[in-house]
Amino acid sequence: MTALDLTFACLDYDRTRALQDGRVRPEGIALNFLPLPVEETFFRQLKHHEFDVAEMSLSSYVLTLDRPDPPFVAIPVFPSRYFRHQSIYVNTGSGVTRPEDLAGKRVGVPEYQITAGVWQRGMLADEYGVDPFSVRYFTGGVETPGRSEKIALDLPDGVSVRPIGPSETLSAMLADGSLDAVMSASVPSSFGRSPQVKRLFDDPKAAERDYYARTGIFPIMHTVVVRRELLDRHPWVARSLTKAFEESLRIAYDDLRYRSALKVMLPWLDDHVAETVSALGEDWWTYGLEPNRHVLEVFLRYSFEQGLAKKQRRPEELFAASAGSAYTI
Repeated sequence: MTALDLTFACLDYDRTRALQDGRVRPEGIALNFLPLPVEETFFRQLKHHEFDVAEMSLSSYVLTLDRPDPPFVAIPVFPSRYFRHQSIYVNTGSGVTRPEDLAGKRVGVPEYQITAGVWQRGMLADEYGVDPFSVRYFTGGVETPGRSEKIALDLPDGVSVRPIGPSETLSAMLADGSLDAVMSASVPSSFGRSPQVKRLFDDPKAAERDYYARTGIFPIMHTVVVRRELLDRHPWVARSLTKAFEESLRIAYDDLRYRSALKVMLPWLDDHVAETVSALGEDWWTYGLEPNRHVLEVFLRYSFEQGLAKKQRRPEELFAASAGSAYTI
């Protein structure tokens, strides 16, 4: 059987590297791995459907399902996860000293629909009572002017979202006090340079560990999507890819635990892995629907409550049925 040639765009992660270098080959597939920055991948896939398989923002993917003819189907693979307490920055003159103080404030976000923002707004609502509709959101580039939403939004009345000026950036506006806070996946350059900019949480690591201990949520940022027309023709591709991603993940776990030499440039890697296992458990990074059901349910609730998704979906609605079950460490 001739292998099916597929393009796959994704950031160069440790958990996908075995797919990139050929140590893992999906059954029946010749995978052309394109290591691209996440924002480039998202833009090109959402606008032009350029790749057969692509890493995709979980939020953006969920919103594509509201289209009359959704272009993608996901498989239960999550190449990016991230706690986002550490990614909320405030101006020291804003009067924001506690999460609760964000109610009614001016908060910058690169895009209202980005996954990090959905998680942050949801966490602030659930944990600190900050009504997302009480905040005034301003969208634009963190460092480069001119960023706009990759997906056209149809938000309900009561959601305040406005673009910043064509020459403005969120980082500069946070430093000069034009914004009270910024929620961003990337670190604003004004953080560390301006004495007016600090993190909302003084000890974000402690806050994130406590959050996980209470909620069991290690937020999912990205999933992997396949062009729907491709899966319609070749439904077996979903399971073949899922198995390959599982194996590549297992190799990454093994590399982190290898001790004859350091495969990662962290001199106290053993301590870091032990600390992570203590806080999150042995299988802290899992693929598959069932191990991640609770995390996905919470995210889907947030997307709907924040006026993004038009319906509150169930996790089963996100993934190709032919993907099957996934390996858990």
